[in-house]
Amino acid sequence: MPPKIRDLIAELERAGFVDRGGKGSHRNFVHPGVKMPVTVSGNLGDDAKHYQTRAVKRALEEAKK
Repeated sequence: MPPKIRDLIAELERAGFVDRGGKGSHRNFVHPGVKMPVTVSGNLGDDAKHYQTRAVKRALEEAKK
């Protein structure tokens, strides 16, 4: 079962990412150690798409460096 959007957002916030806002259901998260912002779209209860999960995982790995 894929993770929910709220789970991805919680992981990003625990790692120190900050929500910079967005339009509609889009949220842009930035971190001082990561070059590109991570965009997560969808309602909190929606299942995350595979590309969203992959983008969050890459951003979390880059933030650890």
